[in-house]
Amino acid sequence: MGHSEWAYGLAKDLLETTLPRRWAHTLGVAEQAETLAAVLGADTDTLIAACLLHDIGYAPDLVDTGMHQLDGARYLRDVAGADERLCRLVAYHSCADNEARQRDLLDVLAKEFDQERPDLARALTYCDMTTSPDGRHVDVLDRLAEIHSRYGPEHVVSRSITDSTPCILASVEAVTTALKSSRGRNG
Repeated sequence: MGHSEWAYGLAKDLLETTLPRRWAHTLGVAEQAETLAAVLGADTDTLIAACLLHDIGYAPDLVDTGMHQLDGARYLRDVAGADERLCRLVAYHSCADNEARQRDLLDVLAKEFDQERPDLARALTYCDMTTSPDGRHVDVLDRLAEIHSRYGPEHVVSRSITDSTPCILASVEAVTTALKSSRGRNG
């Protein structure tokens, strides 16, 4: 069984019933990952698995710090016995170091998890930040506006998204450029 098949079952168990909208988002994020196969090659399965697992830290039974990236990565490491790369991708997805800084958890995050290869981290950010809460493909600016609208300007998530916007936009641009380049070579 590949990483993605295992991740699908785990994420489904944790999200489908308790957080159906989050599950829809998760499925959409994983679908985005499938479109990156030409860019990522053999790492595509790892990316799909990370996309399926990226938001498990929202599952009510997993919430500890309130930072879903850290809570999800800890669960993967400590309970699920997940591959180290998946733990790292989940821990830092979508420029999570900014949220960790906002929550005064940056030292904890950095002590517990190393960062993953930048190309995979950017790819996960691209998939997450171009997928709506309902799992539809959206423009990154619309996604950022939706997050701000959902949480409000003073919420820690909105503040961290503001801090993360340059990183998010750079990630989306890098992946978009890689996709265009790949299509040019293959088309």
